[in-house]
Amino acid sequence: MAAAEPAVPALPGGGGGGAAAPSGTVPVLFCFSVFARPSSVPHGAGYELLIQKFLSLYGDQIDMHRKFVVQLFAEEWGQYVDLPKGFAVSERCKVRLVPLQIQLTTLGNLTPSSTVFFCCDMQERFRPAIKYFGDIISVGQRLLQGARILGIPVIVTEQYPKGLGSTVQEIDLTGVKLVLPKTKFSMVLPEVEAALAEIPGVRSVVLFGVETHVCIQQTALELVGRGIEVHIVADATSSRSMMDRMFALERLARTGIIVTTSEAVLLQLVADKDHPKFKEIQNLIKASAPESGLLSKV
Repeated sequence: MAAAEPAVPALPGGGGGGAAAPSGTVPVLFCFSVFARPSSVPHGAGYELLIQKFLSLYGDQIDMHRKFVVQLFAEEWGQYVDLPKGFAVSERCKVRLVPLQIQLTTLGNLTPSSTVFFCCDMQERFRPAIKYFGDIISVGQRLLQGARILGIPVIVTEQYPKGLGSTVQEIDLTGVKLVLPKTKFSMVLPEVEAALAEIPGVRSVVLFGVETHVCIQQTALELVGRGIEVHIVADATSSRSMMDRMFALERLARTGIIVTTSEAVLLQLVADKDHPKFKEIQNLIKASAPESGLLSKV
């Protein structure tokens, strides 16, 4: 425990359970909801290690879309108190994880320095099957041009390119960070996770491509599960079936994922007409994106 904080008295009856903790560790009772599980942590463990232990013990029951506080049982008060600043475990204690009542609200702010674009499986063999594929190619190319202008990293995947072909020629992949083949439906491959880890401060992913109800949906859900805010570009995303597309977008929106448009994304990224790249972005959007049949099916 930090020197500035009073020591936590040992719990009556042994908060760490019946078995002695391994050498160099301290017994801790981890409480969540109606559960209480004895475990141990290294001597000197702080807030981050306690959180990791809570996740290892209760991960399947913790709603990651909520905020939590960690509290420590203080015998001097006879109740739990918020974990003191600089807390480090020095002796047996009892802690609990408390969910706040208000769920996190996704604000949807986009800035170039914290955003990555994901272009999903815009391949030649999908051309005859995907509804309004020519329109989403056009919008996808506009987004990639915007990413180049604003210096935003782009990650591109191709689903089984040996059988389904490469990304369509209309989409210029100049300067993209990665082009990866995949067989998994989600774009969240180990190489993609490594690339995201190399980019400091990534908070948001702008996602577009095909198919909305398969690769787009699974990618979005995996990213959100990793704490990344996802913006799906509706006018650059489609499926073979418009019903599949419609219900996927509705489901994703209900989970807090942001369903938006290419023009909204690009203008949010520049944010100000005095932005040094505003004129170049303005030139991209002078002609409105194609409305096609996607408009009435969102």
